[in-house]
Amino acid sequence: MANVTIRDIARRAKVGVGTVSRVLNDSPAVSEETRRIVLEAIRELDYAPSPIARRLSLGRTLTIAVVLPFLTLPAFVERLRGVQHVLGDSEYDLVLYSVGNPTQRDSYYRDLARPNRADGLLFMSLPPNNQQAQRLLHSKVPNVMIGSVHQTLHQVRVDDFYGGELATQHLINLGHRRIGLISDYIDTPWHFVPMRDRFRGYQKALEKAGFEFNSDFTIQGPHGRDEACAMAVKLLKRPDRPSAIFACSDTQAIGVLDAAQKLGIRVPEELSVVGYDGIRDAEYMQLTTVEQPLFESGVEGAQLLLENIVNPMPGPKVITLPIELVIRGTTAPPGD
Repeated sequence: MANVTIRDIARRAKVGVGTVSRVLNDSPAVSEETRRIVLEAIRELDYAPSPIARRLSLGRTLTIAVVLPFLTLPAFVERLRGVQHVLGDSEYDLVLYSVGNPTQRDSYYRDLARPNRADGLLFMSLPPNNQQAQRLLHSKVPNVMIGSVHQTLHQVRVDDFYGGELATQHLINLGHRRIGLISDYIDTPWHFVPMRDRFRGYQKALEKAGFEFNSDFTIQGPHGRDEACAMAVKLLKRPDRPSAIFACSDTQAIGVLDAAQKLGIRVPEELSVVGYDGIRDAEYMQLTTVEQPLFESGVEGAQLLLENIVNPMPGPKVITLPIELVIRGTTAPPGD
C-alpha cells in the first residue's frame, strides 16, 4: 500500500491513532496484547514511519553533531571512525560540521548550543573559551570535548605534555644532543592545546637533561607533509644541523623523512626522527612515534556523550587515555 499513514494502521488494528503513536514511540502505557496487534498491522501494511515525523513526535532531533577542523587529516579520520563505530549501533545520525577558520568555529559554538539543532555535541580539538563553555553549560545540550580541554566540560584527552617529553627523552637516551622540533604554529587563533603541550614537553625534557633550549632548532609552520618537508630542509641545511628531529605529528614526521631523502641524509644512521599520533602510515613507514589511541578516543567520547544524554552527569568527567612510545626503524644513536 502506498503512502500508508498511522490512521491506516489504526483502522487495521481497530485502535485509536494515539495508541499507534504510543507503540511507535515504544511507550510503556500500552498493553502487550494491544502492542502485538498494532505491530502486526504495521507489518501487514509495510509501514515505514517518516524520520522527520518521528523526530517531531519525540521532540528530539535524533542527531549527534561532530564539529572538527581539518576533516581530511588522518588523526581526525581515525577519531571519526571511533565515533561512527558507537553511533552506528544507536538511534542517532551523525552530522559533521567541518571548521575552516576560527570565525566559523565561534559561530558553531554559538549556533549549535540549542536543543533544536542536535541532541548532543562532540567538539574535536577545538577548545572553547570561557564564554563559549558557559554557553554550552547553560544550553543543557549534552556535549563532550575530544582532544581538547576545559575545566568545566566533559572531555576525552591524552597527556600531550608527557607525550612531547617522552618523544624527546627517547632521543636523549639514545645519546642525541642536537634535537630539533617541527610543529604547527603554537600561538594561533585556534588555540590548539595539544601542539602547545607537545612543544612544552620537548622543552621540559631538554631542561631536565641539562641541555640549553635552542630556538634555532625549532620551526613552526602550517600543518602538512610538504610544509614539514620544507621546514626540515631548512633545519638540515644548517652547518650545525640537528642529529634528531621530533615532529609533533606523524604527517610532519613523514615530511621530515622526505627532506632527509631529498638531501641524501640516511635515517636513522645520520638522522633520527620521532613522530606523534600513531596513524596507519607511521607503521608502514616504520616510523618511531608516540602513539595515542585515536580510534578509542572517538569511541570513548561518543559513549560518554550518549551516557550524558540518557543520564546527565553532574560536574565534568575527564577521561585521560594512555599513550605509548612505539620504537621502530627511524631512531638510533647518533652516528657522530
